[in-house]
Amino acid sequence: MPTVYDVPPSKLIEHLSNYLKRIPQIQPPQWSYYVKSGSHTSRPPTNRDWWYLRSASILRKLYLHAPLGIGDLEIAYGGRKKSGYGLAHERPAGSSSIRKCLAQLQAAGFVQKTPKGRALTPEGRRLCDRISTEVFREIAKTQQDLLKIVT
Repeated sequence: MPTVYDVPPSKLIEHLSNYLKRIPQIQPPQWSYYVKSGSHTSRPPTNRDWWYLRSASILRKLYLHAPLGIGDLEIAYGGRKKSGYGLAHERPAGSSSIRKCLAQLQAAGFVQKTPKGRALTPEGRRLCDRISTEVFREIAKTQQDLLKIVT
């Protein structure tokens, strides 16, 4: 059975975000359309579905690197900020959006708190594995040699 390691991250995150749109616990807050994603950005995200993409990306990161704290995710989603004539410096992402995404994923039953940080529940791992299998089979339709691995 293919796992998250076996599929391209962009396709997995896209399919996961489409699945998360159908879950009632995961809804972008009203302020999410107007805020920047961190101090390193100059404008809010242009994609209207960025909340679902961020939630899907957090699920993938927790699958690969759990347990992770909010600080770890701030660094992962942060970026470089140019300040005047000096060199650019790393800035963390905004923690509010990360906290709200994690809270919603926890309410949906995909994430749980542990003493060392957040980790996926068995339900969350099952979801990621199922979606990655779907993505792998979609890719295997175009590349027939991959189809032998699935069956």
